Amino acid sequence: MSVGIPVEEREKRITRVTLLGSVVNLVLSVGKVLAGVFGHSAAMIADGIHSISDLASDIVVLVFVRISSKGEDRDHEYGHGKFETLATLIMSLILIVVAAQLMASGIRTIAGVLSGEAIPSPKYIALVAAVVSIVSKEWLYRYTVKAGNKLDSPVVVANAWHHRSDALSSVGSLVGIAGAMFLGSKWTMLDPLASCCISIAIFVVAVKMAVPSLKELLDVSLPQDMEQKIIAVSSAVPGVMNVHGLKTRRNGPSIIIEAHIVVDPSITVVQAHNIATAVEDALKHSFGNETQISLHIEPGVNAR
Repeated sequence: MSVGIPVEEREKRITRVTLLGSVVNLVLSVGKVLAGVFGHSAAMIADGIHSISDLASDIVVLVFVRISSKGEDRDHEYGHGKFETLATLIMSLILIVVAAQLMASGIRTIAGVLSGEAIPSPKYIALVAAVVSIVSKEWLYRYTVKAGNKLDSPVVVANAWHHRSDALSSVGSLVGIAGAMFLGSKWTMLDPLASCCISIAIFVVAVKMAVPSLKELLDVSLPQDMEQKIIAVSSAVPGVMNVHGLKTRRNGPSIIIEAHIVVDPSITVVQAHNIATAVEDALKHSFGNETQISLHIEPGVNAR
């Protein structure tokens, strides 16, 4: 969780990381498609199309993170955090579509080969493009996922995995292209076969990203260990006799906590308020300043 990082600074860091990725993706997209066309490689063309989808995902991140960084307003009293979650889900759907397109294209080419259609053997330019893509996209993945974890941004982590899926795509392309080049004309089918294998890997990554995002949009509670920590942190505040009625959910980069705090019935309203404030401070210290907390104070004799 990005404890201590202001919203504006968080947005700037996410934008900086994403813009770097978009520049790399733009160069790779053009380079790989051209290498695929001139190098007679279906796998490399598919790889280039995948990089174009990476560029599209960068745009989604830039637009939605800017929206999610807005504060509360009349229509969004809990803030705009779920716009970031929505962006993650959109990116996952983009990946699923890309995977389906790659699979369909590969199957069509394989069917053509099996029916007697000849496909040209890839050239060295396609092989070089695959190596360059693997190195650059793996570096970009590591750089982006590190930033995403530090900023507690699921959409940036998802974008990092988009980079990683492109690196995996290029690994598959490298295997298929090399096999088609060096094993003879009978093995040219390895190129479209690699494209099909790539599509499966991309689909798996997309589903793994989509499920948590969908859960958040459906207001699924936080994991049990996080809820137990919330209760432990709250109960450790002096004056808190019991904590119950806990309700939690994520809101993009932040979390929302609602709970009932039981206190001594003989204390004043001001003292009870001070205890509630101390609980809020303790929770924000543990889970971030953007944590939204709603506490209901109950006297001990009325505890349920």
